[in-house]
Amino acid sequence: MGFGVVGQGVWKNIEQNRSALEGRLGLKLDIAKVVVRNLNRERSITVPENILTTNANEVLEDESIDIVCELIGGTDEALTYTEEALKRGKIVVSANKALICDHGEALFELARQHGGHYFYEASVAGGIPIIKTMREALVANRFSLIFGILNGTSNYILTRMEREGLSFEETLGDARDLGYVEADESLDLDGIDAAHKLVILNYLAHGIWVNLKDIICEGIRSISKEDIEIARQLGYKIKLLGIIARDFSSNSVSVRLHPALIADTETLAEVNEVYNGVSVTGDVVGTTVLIGRGAGQDATSSSVISDIADAVSLLKGESSLGRHNNVALNTKDEVALELSRQDQVEGRYYFRFHVKDKEGVLAEISNIFAKHHISFSTVNQKELSDDSALIMVTTHKSSEVSVLAACEAVKQLDSFMADPVYLRIFNPEDYSA
Repeated sequence: MGFGVVGQGVWKNIEQNRSALEGRLGLKLDIAKVVVRNLNRERSITVPENILTTNANEVLEDESIDIVCELIGGTDEALTYTEEALKRGKIVVSANKALICDHGEALFELARQHGGHYFYEASVAGGIPIIKTMREALVANRFSLIFGILNGTSNYILTRMEREGLSFEETLGDARDLGYVEADESLDLDGIDAAHKLVILNYLAHGIWVNLKDIICEGIRSISKEDIEIARQLGYKIKLLGIIARDFSSNSVSVRLHPALIADTETLAEVNEVYNGVSVTGDVVGTTVLIGRGAGQDATSSSVISDIADAVSLLKGESSLGRHNNVALNTKDEVALELSRQDQVEGRYYFRFHVKDKEGVLAEISNIFAKHHISFSTVNQKELSDDSALIMVTTHKSSEVSVLAACEAVKQLDSFMADPVYLRIFNPEDYSA
Protein backbone atom coordinates (compact mmCIF):
# COMPACT_ATOMS: atom_id res chain seq x y z
CA MET A 1 0.00 0.00 0.00
CA GLY A 2 1.69 3.15 -1.25
CA PHE A 3 4.11 3.14 -4.16
CA GLY A 4 6.23 6.21 -3.66
CA VAL A 5 9.99 6.27 -3.13
CA VAL A 6 10.07 3.54 -0.49
CA GLY A 7 7.39 1.35 -2.11
CA GLN A 8 9.19 1.39 -5.43
CA GLY A 9 12.44 0.62 -3.62
CA VAL A 10 10.89 -2.47 -2.01
CA TRP A 11 9.65 -3.68 -5.40
CA LYS A 12 12.98 -2.95 -7.10
CA ASN A 13 15.12 -4.69 -4.51
CA ILE A 14 12.89 -7.75 -4.23
CA GLU A 15 12.92 -8.17 -8.02
CA GLN A 16 16.68 -7.58 -8.34
CA ASN A 17 17.48 -10.07 -5.57
CA ARG A 18 14.50 -12.39 -5.94
CA SER A 19 16.48 -15.57 -6.58
CA ALA A 20 18.79 -15.15 -3.60
CA LEU A 21 15.99 -13.91 -1.32
CA GLU A 22 13.63 -16.76 -2.15
CA GLY A 23 16.47 -19.23 -1.73
CA ARG A 24 17.13 -17.92 1.76
CA LEU A 25 13.45 -17.91 2.69
CA GLY A 26 12.64 -21.25 1.13
CA LEU A 27 9.52 -20.11 -0.70
CA LYS A 28 8.30 -17.84 -3.48
CA LEU A 29 7.32 -14.22 -2.80
CA ASP A 30 4.26 -13.09 -4.74
CA ILE A 31 3.58 -9.36 -4.82
CA ALA A 32 -0.15 -9.71 -5.39
CA LYS A 33 -1.35 -6.09 -5.43
CA VAL A 34 0.04 -2.57 -5.35
CA VAL A 35 -2.37 0.07 -4.04
CA VAL A 36 -1.79 3.54 -5.53
CA ARG A 37 -3.70 6.83 -5.59
CA ASN A 38 -3.24 7.45 -9.32
CA LEU A 39 -3.04 4.61 -11.85
CA ASN A 40 -1.65 6.88 -14.58
CA ARG A 41 1.18 8.49 -12.64
CA GLU A 42 4.63 8.08 -14.19
CA ARG A 43 6.94 5.94 -12.06
CA SER A 44 10.58 4.92 -12.29
CA ILE A 45 9.55 1.30 -11.70
CA THR A 46 7.41 -0.57 -14.24
CA VAL A 47 4.93 -3.06 -12.78
CA PRO A 48 2.26 -5.19 -14.48
CA GLU A 49 -0.91 -3.15 -14.92
CA ASN A 50 -3.12 -5.96 -13.63
CA ILE A 51 -1.70 -5.73 -10.10
CA LEU A 52 -2.11 -1.95 -9.76
CA THR A 53 -5.28 -0.81 -8.01
CA THR A 54 -6.71 2.23 -6.27
CA ASN A 55 -8.99 0.05 -4.15
CA ALA A 56 -7.42 -0.89 -0.81
CA ASN A 57 -10.13 -3.46 -0.18
CA GLU A 58 -8.62 -5.64 -2.89
CA VAL A 59 -5.76 -6.17 -0.44
CA LEU A 60 -7.63 -6.05 2.85
CA GLU A 61 -10.37 -8.50 1.85
CA ASP A 62 -8.12 -10.97 0.01
CA GLU A 63 -7.56 -13.87 2.40
CA SER A 64 -4.67 -15.16 0.29
CA ILE A 65 -2.60 -12.04 1.06
CA ASP A 66 -0.63 -12.72 4.25
CA ILE A 67 1.56 -9.60 4.50
CA VAL A 68 0.57 -5.97 3.98
CA CYS A 69 3.29 -3.32 3.60
CA GLU A 70 1.88 0.04 4.67
CA LEU A 71 4.10 2.60 2.94
CA ILE A 72 1.51 5.36 2.49
CA GLY A 73 2.69 7.66 5.25
CA GLY A 74 0.60 10.02 7.32
CA THR A 75 -1.95 9.08 9.95
CA ASP A 76 -5.27 9.13 8.09
CA GLU A 77 -5.70 6.44 5.42
CA ALA A 78 -2.70 4.61 6.80
CA LEU A 79 -4.39 4.23 10.18
CA THR A 80 -7.67 3.02 8.71
CA TYR A 81 -6.00 0.44 6.48
CA THR A 82 -3.62 -0.76 9.20
CA GLU A 83 -6.46 -1.25 11.66
CA GLU A 84 -8.48 -3.23 9.13
CA ALA A 85 -5.53 -5.42 8.14
CA LEU A 86 -4.75 -6.22 11.79
CA LYS A 87 -8.41 -6.98 12.54
CA ARG A 88 -8.26 -9.56 9.76
CA GLY A 89 -5.21 -11.18 11.35
CA LYS A 90 -2.74 -10.09 8.69
CA ILE A 91 0.91 -9.17 9.26
CA VAL A 92 1.52 -5.47 8.69
CA VAL A 93 4.99 -4.15 7.86
CA SER A 94 5.30 -0.39 8.28
CA ALA A 95 7.84 2.40 7.79
CA ASN A 96 5.39 4.96 9.20
CA LYS A 97 7.01 6.50 12.29
CA ALA A 98 4.31 9.15 12.76
CA LEU A 99 1.57 6.52 12.78
CA ILE A 100 3.42 4.31 15.25
CA CYS A 101 4.26 7.26 17.50
CA ASP A 102 0.64 8.48 17.63
CA HIS A 103 -1.22 5.15 17.55
CA GLY A 104 1.33 2.42 18.25
CA GLU A 105 -0.09 1.34 21.61
CA ALA A 106 -3.58 0.82 20.15
CA LEU A 107 -2.25 -0.90 17.02
CA PHE A 108 -0.11 -3.33 19.00
CA GLU A 109 -3.12 -4.18 21.16
CA LEU A 110 -5.25 -4.67 18.05
CA ALA A 111 -2.66 -7.06 16.64
CA ARG A 112 -2.66 -9.05 19.89
CA GLN A 113 -6.46 -9.27 19.98
CA HIS A 114 -6.84 -10.59 16.44
CA GLY A 115 -3.72 -12.70 16.01
CA GLY A 116 -2.02 -10.29 13.64
CA HIS A 117 1.48 -8.87 13.89
CA TYR A 118 3.01 -5.43 13.39
CA PHE A 119 6.62 -5.06 12.21
CA TYR A 120 8.21 -1.61 12.20
CA GLU A 121 12.00 -1.85 11.72
CA ALA A 122 11.97 0.70 8.87
CA SER A 123 10.31 3.35 11.04
CA VAL A 124 13.53 4.23 12.90
CA ALA A 125 16.97 5.10 11.47
CA GLY A 126 16.43 3.84 7.93
CA GLY A 127 18.80 1.00 7.16
CA ILE A 128 20.19 0.65 10.69
CA PRO A 129 18.67 -2.48 12.30
CA ILE A 130 18.29 -0.79 15.68
CA ILE A 131 14.88 -2.24 16.57
CA LYS A 132 15.87 -5.79 15.67
CA THR A 133 19.19 -5.40 17.50
CA MET A 134 17.51 -4.24 20.70
CA ARG A 135 14.61 -6.69 20.49
CA GLU A 136 16.74 -9.74 19.70
CA ALA A 137 20.50 -9.37 20.17
CA LEU A 138 20.26 -7.16 23.28
CA VAL A 139 17.18 -8.72 24.86
CA ALA A 140 19.13 -9.65 28.01
CA ASN A 141 19.83 -6.00 28.82
CA ARG A 142 18.25 -3.16 30.70
CA PHE A 143 19.16 0.14 29.06
CA SER A 144 20.51 3.05 31.07
CA LEU A 145 21.20 5.26 28.03
CA ILE A 146 20.17 5.36 24.39
CA PHE A 147 21.19 8.34 22.31
CA GLY A 148 21.70 9.05 18.66
CA ILE A 149 21.45 11.02 15.47
CA LEU A 150 18.04 10.14 14.02
CA ASN A 151 17.49 12.66 11.23
CA GLY A 152 19.73 12.68 8.16
CA THR A 153 18.61 16.07 6.87
CA SER A 154 19.54 17.92 10.06
CA ASN A 155 22.82 16.04 10.24
CA TYR A 156 23.61 16.96 6.63
CA ILE A 157 22.98 20.66 7.34
CA LEU A 158 25.11 20.69 10.51
CA THR A 159 27.91 18.80 8.75
CA ARG A 160 28.05 21.31 5.88
CA MET A 161 27.95 24.25 8.29
CA GLU A 162 30.87 22.79 10.22
CA ARG A 163 33.04 21.77 7.27
CA GLU A 164 32.51 24.81 5.06
CA GLY A 165 31.65 27.60 7.49
CA LEU A 166 28.27 28.11 5.81
CA SER A 167 25.23 29.70 7.40
CA PHE A 168 22.13 27.69 8.21
CA GLU A 169 20.20 29.36 5.38
CA GLU A 170 22.89 28.62 2.78
CA THR A 171 23.07 24.95 3.71
CA LEU A 172 19.31 24.57 3.91
CA GLY A 173 19.06 25.78 0.31
CA ASP A 174 21.45 23.06 -0.84
CA ALA A 175 19.56 20.44 1.16
CA ARG A 176 16.32 21.50 -0.55
CA ASP A 177 17.95 21.30 -3.99
CA LEU A 178 19.16 17.77 -3.25
CA GLY A 179 15.70 16.68 -2.13
CA TYR A 180 16.78 15.94 1.45
CA VAL A 181 14.14 18.13 3.11
CA GLU A 182 10.59 16.90 3.71
CA ALA A 183 7.76 18.82 2.03
CA ASP A 184 6.78 19.83 5.56
CA GLU A 185 10.16 21.24 6.56
CA SER A 186 9.26 21.43 10.24
CA LEU A 187 9.50 17.63 10.42
CA ASP A 188 13.24 17.83 9.79
CA LEU A 189 14.20 21.29 11.02
CA ASP A 190 12.16 21.40 14.23
CA GLY A 191 13.05 17.88 15.33
CA ILE A 192 9.61 16.31 14.91
CA ASP A 193 10.75 13.49 12.61
CA ALA A 194 13.55 12.47 14.98
CA ALA A 195 11.28 12.82 18.02
CA HIS A 196 8.80 10.36 16.50
CA LYS A 197 11.60 7.83 16.21
CA LEU A 198 12.74 8.53 19.76
CA VAL A 199 9.25 7.83 21.12
CA ILE A 200 9.27 4.44 19.37
CA LEU A 201 12.71 3.53 20.77
CA ASN A 202 11.63 4.56 24.26
CA TYR A 203 8.58 2.31 24.07
CA LEU A 204 10.68 -0.61 22.83
CA ALA A 205 13.28 -0.16 25.59
CA HIS A 206 11.11 0.88 28.54
CA GLY A 207 7.49 0.05 27.79
CA ILE A 208 5.88 3.48 28.08
CA TRP A 209 4.51 5.72 25.36
CA VAL A 210 5.25 9.42 25.73
CA ASN A 211 3.52 12.32 24.02
CA LEU A 212 5.64 14.79 22.07
CA LYS A 213 4.10 17.67 24.02
CA ASP A 214 5.49 16.18 27.24
CA ILE A 215 9.14 16.07 26.17
CA ILE A 216 11.80 18.56 25.12
CA CYS A 217 11.69 18.71 21.31
CA GLU A 218 13.86 21.37 19.67
CA GLY A 219 15.28 21.69 16.18
CA ILE A 220 18.31 23.30 14.56
CA ARG A 221 16.96 26.58 13.14
CA SER A 222 18.65 28.75 15.78
CA ILE A 223 22.17 27.36 15.30
CA SER A 224 24.68 29.75 13.72
CA LYS A 225 28.12 29.24 12.23
CA GLU A 226 29.50 31.16 15.24
CA ASP A 227 28.05 28.51 17.55
CA ILE A 228 29.72 25.78 15.52
CA GLU A 229 33.06 27.60 15.50
CA ILE A 230 33.08 28.15 19.27
CA ALA A 231 32.08 24.52 19.80
CA ARG A 232 35.03 23.47 17.63
CA GLN A 233 37.43 25.64 19.67
CA LEU A 234 36.18 24.00 22.86
CA GLY A 235 36.55 20.46 21.48
CA TYR A 236 32.91 19.82 20.61
CA LYS A 237 30.65 19.30 17.62
CA ILE A 238 26.99 20.24 17.44
CA LYS A 239 24.59 17.41 16.62
CA LEU A 240 20.82 17.01 16.83
CA LEU A 241 20.59 14.27 19.46
CA GLY A 242 17.74 12.12 20.69
CA ILE A 243 18.43 11.04 24.28
CA ILE A 244 16.68 8.43 26.43
CA ALA A 245 18.19 8.23 29.93
CA ARG A 246 16.85 5.74 32.48
CA ASP A 247 17.32 6.33 36.23
CA PHE A 248 16.81 2.94 37.85
CA SER A 249 16.98 4.33 41.39
CA SER A 250 13.93 6.56 40.87
CA ASN A 251 12.23 4.41 38.21
CA SER A 252 12.10 7.38 35.86
CA VAL A 253 13.13 8.00 32.27
CA SER A 254 14.11 11.24 30.55
CA VAL A 255 13.23 11.51 26.86
CA ARG A 256 14.35 14.55 24.87
CA LEU A 257 15.37 15.66 21.39
CA HIS A 258 17.50 18.75 20.91
CA PRO A 259 20.76 20.07 19.45
CA ALA A 260 23.70 19.47 21.76
CA LEU A 261 27.43 19.99 22.01
CA ILE A 262 29.10 16.57 22.10
CA ALA A 263 32.84 15.96 22.53
CA ASP A 264 34.58 15.50 19.20
CA THR A 265 36.19 12.33 20.60
CA GLU A 266 32.80 10.57 20.82
CA THR A 267 32.05 8.06 18.06
CA LEU A 268 28.75 9.69 17.10
CA ALA A 269 30.44 13.09 16.73
CA GLU A 270 32.01 11.65 13.57
CA VAL A 271 28.70 10.55 12.06
CA ASN A 272 28.24 13.05 9.23
CA GLU A 273 26.19 13.90 6.15
CA VAL A 274 22.87 11.99 5.90
CA TYR A 275 24.08 9.12 8.09
CA ASN A 276 22.41 8.17 11.36
CA GLY A 277 23.98 6.62 14.43
CA VAL A 278 22.58 5.14 17.64
CA SER A 279 24.46 4.30 20.85
CA VAL A 280 22.83 1.82 23.23
CA THR A 281 24.20 1.15 26.72
CA GLY A 282 22.97 -2.03 28.39
CA ASP A 283 23.74 -3.39 31.83
CA VAL A 284 25.02 -6.68 30.40
CA VAL A 285 26.71 -5.89 27.09
CA GLY A 286 27.93 -2.37 27.79
CA THR A 287 27.78 0.12 24.91
CA THR A 288 26.90 -0.85 21.34
CA VAL A 289 27.01 1.69 18.48
CA LEU A 290 25.24 1.26 15.13
CA ILE A 291 25.91 3.60 12.20
CA GLY A 292 24.41 3.61 8.72
CA ARG A 293 22.27 5.44 6.22
CA GLY A 294 19.31 6.87 8.01
CA ALA A 295 17.06 7.49 5.03
CA GLY A 296 16.69 7.03 1.31
CA GLN A 297 15.05 4.49 -0.92
CA ASP A 298 17.48 1.62 -0.59
CA ALA A 299 18.24 2.00 3.13
CA THR A 300 14.57 2.10 4.13
CA SER A 301 13.49 -0.61 1.69
CA SER A 302 16.23 -2.84 3.09
CA SER A 303 14.59 -2.63 6.51
CA VAL A 304 11.12 -3.23 5.04
CA ILE A 305 12.36 -6.37 3.26
CA SER A 306 14.04 -7.51 6.47
CA ASP A 307 10.65 -7.33 8.20
CA ILE A 308 9.06 -9.19 5.30
CA ALA A 309 11.65 -11.94 5.80
CA ASP A 310 10.81 -12.11 9.52
CA ALA A 311 7.11 -12.28 8.65
CA VAL A 312 7.78 -15.19 6.27
CA SER A 313 9.66 -17.08 8.98
CA LEU A 314 6.74 -16.47 11.32
CA LEU A 315 4.24 -17.78 8.77
CA LYS A 316 6.35 -20.88 8.23
CA GLY A 317 6.41 -21.52 11.97
CA GLU A 318 10.19 -21.18 12.09
CA SER A 319 10.28 -18.19 14.44
CA SER A 320 8.94 -17.32 17.88
CA LEU A 321 9.35 -13.63 17.06
CA GLY A 322 5.63 -13.20 16.62
CA ARG A 323 5.09 -13.47 20.35
CA HIS A 324 7.39 -10.53 20.96
CA ASN A 325 7.31 -8.11 18.04
CA ASN A 326 4.23 -6.27 19.33
CA VAL A 327 5.53 -5.72 22.87
CA ALA A 328 8.27 -3.75 24.58
CA LEU A 329 11.33 -5.30 26.16
CA ASN A 330 10.16 -3.92 29.53
CA THR A 331 6.42 -3.48 29.98
CA LYS A 332 4.54 -1.21 32.33
CA ASP A 333 3.43 -4.29 34.25
CA GLU A 334 7.06 -4.98 35.18
CA VAL A 335 8.07 -1.50 36.36
CA ALA A 336 6.19 1.55 37.60
CA LEU A 337 8.18 3.80 35.29
CA GLU A 338 7.50 7.53 35.07
CA LEU A 339 8.63 10.28 32.72
CA SER A 340 11.17 12.59 34.37
CA ARG A 341 10.01 16.13 35.12
CA GLN A 342 11.78 19.05 33.47
CA ASP A 343 12.99 20.29 36.85
CA GLN A 344 14.91 17.02 37.25
CA VAL A 345 17.07 17.67 34.17
CA GLU A 346 20.58 18.92 34.92
CA GLY A 347 23.66 19.52 32.83
CA ARG A 348 26.08 22.01 31.35
CA TYR A 349 24.96 24.62 28.83
CA TYR A 350 26.25 26.82 26.03
CA PHE A 351 24.78 30.33 25.51
CA ARG A 352 25.02 32.89 22.74
CA PHE A 353 24.00 36.46 23.56
CA HIS A 354 23.63 39.15 20.86
CA VAL A 355 24.10 42.46 22.69
CA LYS A 356 25.01 46.09 22.21
CA ASP A 357 28.77 46.47 22.31
CA LYS A 358 29.06 48.61 25.41
CA GLU A 359 30.72 48.51 28.81
CA GLY A 360 29.22 46.40 31.58
CA VAL A 361 26.99 44.09 29.54
CA LEU A 362 28.85 40.91 30.47
CA ALA A 363 28.74 41.90 34.14
CA GLU A 364 24.96 42.39 33.94
CA ILE A 365 24.52 38.96 32.41
CA SER A 366 26.87 37.33 34.90
CA ASN A 367 25.05 38.87 37.86
CA ILE A 368 21.65 37.61 36.67
CA PHE A 369 22.98 34.11 36.10
CA ALA A 370 24.65 34.11 39.52
CA LYS A 371 21.28 34.91 41.13
CA HIS A 372 20.00 31.70 39.54
CA HIS A 373 23.04 29.74 40.81
CA ILE A 374 24.61 29.39 37.35
CA SER A 375 28.35 30.00 36.95
CA PHE A 376 30.30 30.43 33.72
CA SER A 377 33.05 28.03 32.70
CA THR A 378 34.28 29.74 29.50
CA VAL A 379 33.61 33.13 27.89
CA ASN A 380 34.19 34.22 24.27
CA GLN A 381 33.27 37.50 22.58
CA LYS A 382 33.04 38.53 18.92
CA GLU A 383 32.60 42.15 17.85
CA LEU A 384 30.28 42.78 14.90
CA SER A 385 30.28 45.63 12.37
CA ASP A 386 27.03 47.19 13.59
CA ASP A 387 28.32 48.18 17.07
CA SER A 388 26.96 44.97 18.54
CA ALA A 389 28.70 41.86 19.82
CA LEU A 390 28.20 38.16 20.33
CA ILE A 391 29.04 36.80 23.77
CA MET A 392 29.34 33.00 23.90
CA VAL A 393 29.64 31.27 27.27
CA THR A 394 29.53 27.75 28.69
CA THR A 395 28.35 26.96 32.20
CA HIS A 396 29.11 24.57 34.97
CA LYS A 397 26.42 22.02 35.85
CA SER A 398 23.04 23.68 36.34
CA SER A 399 19.37 22.72 36.39
CA GLU A 400 17.13 23.16 33.35
CA VAL A 401 14.67 25.20 35.44
CA SER A 402 17.39 27.66 36.52
CA VAL A 403 18.59 28.03 32.94
CA LEU A 404 15.11 28.83 31.65
CA ALA A 405 14.53 31.34 34.44
CA ALA A 406 17.86 33.07 33.77
CA CYS A 407 17.06 33.28 30.05
CA GLU A 408 13.76 35.02 30.79
CA ALA A 409 15.49 37.46 33.11
CA VAL A 410 18.25 38.52 30.71
CA LYS A 411 15.71 39.08 27.92
CA GLN A 412 14.58 42.16 29.85
CA LEU A 413 17.98 43.88 29.59
CA ASP A 414 18.04 46.92 27.28
CA SER A 415 21.42 45.85 25.94
CA PHE A 416 20.01 42.71 24.26
CA MET A 417 19.58 42.79 20.46
CA ALA A 418 17.88 39.36 20.28
CA ASP A 419 16.71 36.58 22.55
CA PRO A 420 19.51 34.43 23.97
CA VAL A 421 20.23 31.09 22.29
CA TYR A 422 21.22 28.14 24.44
CA LEU A 423 22.30 24.58 23.69
CA ARG A 424 22.88 21.70 26.07
CA ILE A 425 26.29 20.05 26.45
CA PHE A 426 25.89 16.27 26.34
CA ASN A 427 28.29 13.90 28.09
CA PRO A 428 27.36 10.19 28.01
CA GLU A 429 29.40 9.59 31.18
CA ASP A 430 26.84 11.64 33.13
CA TYR A 431 24.37 8.80 32.51
CA SER A 432 26.43 5.76 33.40
CA ALA A 433 24.45 3.04 35.12
